[in-house]
Amino acid sequence: MTDISPDPKVQPQAHAIAMADLIRVFGRIGLMSFGGPAAQIALMHKELVEDRPWLSEAGFLRALSFCMMLPGPEAMQLATYAGWRLRGAPGGVLAGLLFVLPGALVIAALVFLYMNFGTQPLVQAGFLGIKAAVVAIVLQALQRLGKKALHGVTDLALAAFGFLALFLFALPFPLVLLTAALLGSLRVKSTENEPEALPPAAAGPVWVTLLLWGGLWLLPLGALSLFGPQLLADIGWFFAKLAVVTFGGAYAVLAYMSQTVVAQYQWIETGQMIDALGLAETTPGPLILVTQFVAMLAGALASGTWMALAAGLVALWATFTPCFLWIFLAAPHVERIASHPRLGAALRAITAVVVGVILNLSVWFLLHVLFRETVTLELPAISLMLPVMASLDISAALLVLAAPVVALACGGRLALILPIMAGLGIAMAQII
Repeated sequence: MTDISPDPKVQPQAHAIAMADLIRVFGRIGLMSFGGPAAQIALMHKELVEDRPWLSEAGFLRALSFCMMLPGPEAMQLATYAGWRLRGAPGGVLAGLLFVLPGALVIAALVFLYMNFGTQPLVQAGFLGIKAAVVAIVLQALQRLGKKALHGVTDLALAAFGFLALFLFALPFPLVLLTAALLGSLRVKSTENEPEALPPAAAGPVWVTLLLWGGLWLLPLGALSLFGPQLLADIGWFFAKLAVVTFGGAYAVLAYMSQTVVAQYQWIETGQMIDALGLAETTPGPLILVTQFVAMLAGALASGTWMALAAGLVALWATFTPCFLWIFLAAPHVERIASHPRLGAALRAITAVVVGVILNLSVWFLLHVLFRETVTLELPAISLMLPVMASLDISAALLVLAAPVVALACGGRLALILPIMAGLGIAMAQII
């Protein structure tokens, strides 16, 4: 009979850590989690492995590998897993919430500042500098991921597929990911070393977890569809779908989100989408909090302050509730899942495709920052975005050229890059 018991190495250590200590440590992690996933993971490693013996080095790395296989923000899910490991489900919920809430509060404040002051000329000039910085930041993310993910002709071909599928053929992002996962899993030629199965530890607890967290996630969205404003229902279901396909980090899914909320739903404009990403870069917590900014901005533009608050809450719920579902369902099987050959091969293929997806995002941002107008060339099965050359923004071009120099001089620190580029944008407006 196949052994389906969970790995004893990854069972929660209930009551081993005082809840007050958990609140203090994960509260500090949430407040200090600037700089994207790499910086956030390094911070958690310092707090949970180096400064106090709450997790072992091997256990931390195993958990990180596991979280990278899941859709959603890996750093937030790593925090949730660590909380589960230390104090069971209550600890996981607490750790995940503390990782997200500080950034969510900052995002809410930034939305209202943006709505009230974002149209002033000096503020717009500052945002032009931030847009140029965002282009540089995304290109840096592309370079870093490319070095890690592309290790041969096959990986390069997958990256090219990801770019062309979105940039030329406008294929659905979930379809691109599923195709990559399938191609990756087929690259495993032998199943001799695969585990016999990846079943749950026991049917009862798993179904309880699935029904509880699946219900918490989806039933409110169903209620919105039946009884709530159409905008809130659309926001909820769109970001719920986004939560399922957010493999490869926030930058990967931003291309899909940007083009959908701007072109399909027309909730916000392209410039506002890039502003949202730039402001989300300045906050603690996961970069995917940009979903909250977009939702609140869409709500504010549609119906004012109360709709903005409601839309932000719906986006947060739809985006982050499934993170708890994934963690609590799979956490007892971290060892087996993290070492599964086909899952690992599928993840590596997705990561290679994501390089092409981020390249598409970079080109999309660059075209909209540099040119005031673009046109779409429609051919059979092809949709190609082209700039109107006469609409080139000289100030934007100079700022885009300056952004990598500023980033290099600042050592990649966003806390310095963004205000400096905003200042350069304001200065440029006075000169040109």
